[in-house]
Amino acid sequence: MTDAYTASGFGARAVGFGERPAVVVVDFQKGFTDPSFDLGKSTHVQAAVEQTAKLLEVARAQNVPVASCRVGWCNSKDIGYWKIAALHQGWFYGDPTLEMDPRIHDPAYDFNFIKSAPSIFFATPLVSFLTKQKVDTVIVTGCNTSGCVRASIVDAFSYGYRVIVPADCCGDVDAGPHDSNLQDCARRYCDAMTSADVIAHLNRLHTQRTTAE
Repeated sequence: MTDAYTASGFGARAVGFGERPAVVVVDFQKGFTDPSFDLGKSTHVQAAVEQTAKLLEVARAQNVPVASCRVGWCNSKDIGYWKIAALHQGWFYGDPTLEMDPRIHDPAYDFNFIKSAPSIFFATPLVSFLTKQKVDTVIVTGCNTSGCVRASIVDAFSYGYRVIVPADCCGDVDAGPHDSNLQDCARRYCDAMTSADVIAHLNRLHTQRTTAE
């Protein structure tokens, strides 16, 4: 059955990959991935971390740029008007909640920084980094899909990048908001697919470049 969005032409065109992809990792920090913290208990996020680790292993081996962020604040005066209780209990520079999950973080390779708003792009050095790497395609991973990941997808689209989202590399507190937000973004701003499909494409790009050399 065709839904109203499809009938209206939403999602009618694919974004597709460009020639210079990069992977961005949104907020896979211990505050969201370590079950000892209030916001780190989601099994959905845990599964996304594991899948992202596999994707990043391939990306780094092929010299694909990787940028990652963590959300935090200098002090209580710096924090925004977040409605999430746990974010007002710590989450300052140096707090354990801001440590990157070691499963997805390679400090010797990744471009990593702290952000204070939902999007990985907002008031961060990410665009400058991607420009220097001549990136035309942003592969978005991270958490939470309905919040910071969605904001990052919209900003990546707004900056003119092709946006690819491996659905199993994004997580949320619950699968329902993850599915509905990703479906909506895929109607408008990005191509959503599996991490296996993204890895297969990275492998094809790598083979093409190696052959050309």
